[in-house]
Amino acid sequence: MATLRDWLREEPFALGMSSGFFGFFAHCGVLGALEQEGLLPVRVAGSSAGALVTGAWASGVSTPDLANELLELRRADFWDPGFGAGLLRGRLFRERLEALLPVRDLSECRVPAAVSVYDLVRRRVRVLDEGPIAPALHASCAVPFMFHPVLHAGGVLVDGGVSDRPGLAGLADAPRVLFHHLESRSPWRRVDSEALRVPRRGGLVTLVVEDLPRSGPFRLDAGRRALEVAHEATHAALDQEIRADEVRVRRRARRSTGAERAAPWPSSTASEGRPPKRSR
Repeated sequence: MATLRDWLREEPFALGMSSGFFGFFAHCGVLGALEQEGLLPVRVAGSSAGALVTGAWASGVSTPDLANELLELRRADFWDPGFGAGLLRGRLFRERLEALLPVRDLSECRVPAAVSVYDLVRRRVRVLDEGPIAPALHASCAVPFMFHPVLHAGGVLVDGGVSDRPGLAGLADAPRVLFHHLESRSPWRRVDSEALRVPRRGGLVTLVVEDLPRSGPFRLDAGRRALEVAHEATHAALDQEIRADEVRVRRRARRSTGAERAAPWPSSTASEGRPPKRSR
């Protein structure tokens, strides 16, 4: 049987990342390991936390820089309660996105990026792969009742995970996809929810990092640990065999002290592997 590393090296692949409450920490750890190993996707897509990480990376943000942004994150950086259809207005979150992203439009990304959002008016998932990138990512992360909906692209948009938890709607035609599935259940999901099942289809290989620390707006320290765990677990997963189109791994990472606020891999790694040339 081929290892995950062998499979990724065989031919170009797309990367999909699922939604998951504050799962961007773990997603960043996974993508950081891939970037460090020079295993770079030719397309990306995601919902919510997955859209944030894949979209930021596609826009040109290196994973060490994104990790440092997340490791420094404090609740006050995005906590802006205000009257509306949700607790938080989302203005602080949008401002941080716009300051972080080096490009303004999805067409400028180094690889094609697709963002799943849910349109409250049309009552269906939509895939945004063109137009302004910051509002698209903002909308995909607008958890219902936590953030106000986002008015963008002619719709009233919220978290893409409402209807596309895997975040794979934008990769329906991709022949080879590595999918990072977050197993942890959001507070509003039933334990037996269909959305929590690992999707199956031809050409899809799923990576699952088991027992990740569960993060949230009041548990950001757990997110920092999840980033480290996912980063080390992905390195281990690359040398595991793919079984039934899955690689499952659990790996311990040392616990950071409060003084440690740097990405668990050198910032210079981002320049060691160049993203593939953008193509549609």
